[in-house]
Amino acid sequence: MITQPVSQPPIELAPPSLISRILAAFAAALGVVVATGLLFSLVISALNLGRVLPGVRVAGLDLGGVRRTEAVSLISQHLNYPQTGRVTLRYGEQSWQFTPAQLGLQLDAEATAAAAHGFGRSLWPWENVAQKIQSLQGGAELSPRIVFDGQIAHLVLQQIAAEINRPTVEAVLAVDGLQVEMSPGQVGLTLDSEKTVSWLAAQLLQMQDVDVPLAVEETPPRILDVSAQAAIAESLLSQPLVIVPGGNYEDNPDPWTLEPDALARMLSVERVEGEDGAHYQLGLNSQELGAILASLGGKVGAQPRNARFVFNDETSEFDVYKPAVIGRTLNLQASIQHINAQIGEGAHQVELQYDFTEPEILENANAAEMGIRELVSEQTTYFYGSSDDRIQNIAIAAERFHGLLVPPGAVFSMVDNIGEISLESGFAEALIIFGDRTIKGVGGGVCQVSTTLFRAAFFGGFPIVERYPHAYRVGYYEMDAAGNNRTHLVGLDATVFAPIVDFKFQNDTPHWLLMETYVNGPARTITWKFYSTHDGRSVEWNTTGAQNIVKAPDPVYEENSELAQGEVKQVDWAADGATVSITRTVTHNGEVIHQDRINTQYRAWSAVYQYGPGTQGMPPKQMQGN
Repeated sequence: MITQPVSQPPIELAPPSLISRILAAFAAALGVVVATGLLFSLVISALNLGRVLPGVRVAGLDLGGVRRTEAVSLISQHLNYPQTGRVTLRYGEQSWQFTPAQLGLQLDAEATAAAAHGFGRSLWPWENVAQKIQSLQGGAELSPRIVFDGQIAHLVLQQIAAEINRPTVEAVLAVDGLQVEMSPGQVGLTLDSEKTVSWLAAQLLQMQDVDVPLAVEETPPRILDVSAQAAIAESLLSQPLVIVPGGNYEDNPDPWTLEPDALARMLSVERVEGEDGAHYQLGLNSQELGAILASLGGKVGAQPRNARFVFNDETSEFDVYKPAVIGRTLNLQASIQHINAQIGEGAHQVELQYDFTEPEILENANAAEMGIRELVSEQTTYFYGSSDDRIQNIAIAAERFHGLLVPPGAVFSMVDNIGEISLESGFAEALIIFGDRTIKGVGGGVCQVSTTLFRAAFFGGFPIVERYPHAYRVGYYEMDAAGNNRTHLVGLDATVFAPIVDFKFQNDTPHWLLMETYVNGPARTITWKFYSTHDGRSVEWNTTGAQNIVKAPDPVYEENSELAQGEVKQVDWAADGATVSITRTVTHNGEVIHQDRINTQYRAWSAVYQYGPGTQGMPPKQMQGN
């Protein structure tokens, strides 16, 4: 495809003579304008020779047609803002009033008159023409010539600063005995003269009455107000602080009370610095409080205890006898922190803090899942002739084992589970064997319980891990249901004396073992039951009976100053010495799984009589038994 060039029409230029004529005409017109302007300026200047051009005003004062010297007088007379104006300096509710002149502002009347007279008389012709046209058309408003002396303003502000400036003061809180002492803090103030003078200069140039805020730098203290902490301290020292053990525990001790005098000695007021400021923290001295709480640790601590059950023979399920006990140990540091945090909020009663341990068996335990399905062993012993105190001790001791569970494979210790034996825990004084004497002691009768447990474990085929016999034969343990002595029971007793002498057996089955104890006071019986799962074991046993009999020694007579003359009292009873050997074989499906021999040697025991001073005729004719 071939493209043809487009032809352009020729450009016609004006002839040189025409351009010259246009330029000449423009120059002539410009010359006329310039000449006219110059002539206008000269005429106006001539008409106002020595005078301010018409329409010229300074801060609203009309000076048109006024000679320069007269202008100075008029300006000085009418523009008196430096002397009559009002400048108010303020900070907060405080204020100070001055005239502008007192703050260093002065009007330069000569310079102002010169500026008014010089309007329209510039060295630049065109500026002259423009200013003259302005003055004739609408007039010209000029600013007065003023001088601001910042040094004078600084001197005035120094005087004000003496009234405003003050140091930063920290609040103080202290405790002296039961008295709480405090002093408030103070915000520091510093007048910034440089910034205030800059603000002042900008306002004064407006030639009007003004309010100028002072530039004051405020420096607050780290602690300004301690009234809240002081009120808490006063409240704390106004009444005792009660420390509560907390929780619903059987052996919970009573709350402890710290009286105000003790609190005052322990109270500390500590200044605490933080990223967001500082504050006073009230608290009890950690070392002193820790010593008090440490002494409470043993009183509030609790071992975790499994729930205790009885086996329901009709439903083959558990009935809860006692709920589980969550173990707890006093957390000393957490308790100190908690107490101090609480008293810091004004509390007068606080709870101790603990670390908790969950027991293994809770109330929702399932008997079948634990392998507890049936009665596997049961033994009953008799205690005809026991005193009321001895019966009381038997009942209290037996109850402590009622519903306990023994894990598979575990060794059960009677001492570990019997707890405290004391008058405070409910036990009474009854006869016990101590050394080579039978005396009254707290807990007499507990061995009736240990003997019954021994027989339940022995005849149930469980391994006997630790067993100690009594020092001499005790008739209680050889009684039958009719109250008669049965010699085949010799050697089947077990004594305990916490924490030294213990009875232990092992649950060597793969199932849990539930123990139940029942005391019938009127019938004088204690029954111990084992519930688990029969594994088919059987028990065979033989006894030699009492052998190697040693007659009891002659009676012993002792004077007792607490008895009256002629009064005689028997305090111990004679028993023949003997030895006995018992063998036991436990089999399962014809195979022997346990075989043991229990050897016991009983000492010959003397009867002991005590008599009052001066009693004649020993041995006595009448003896009082215990």
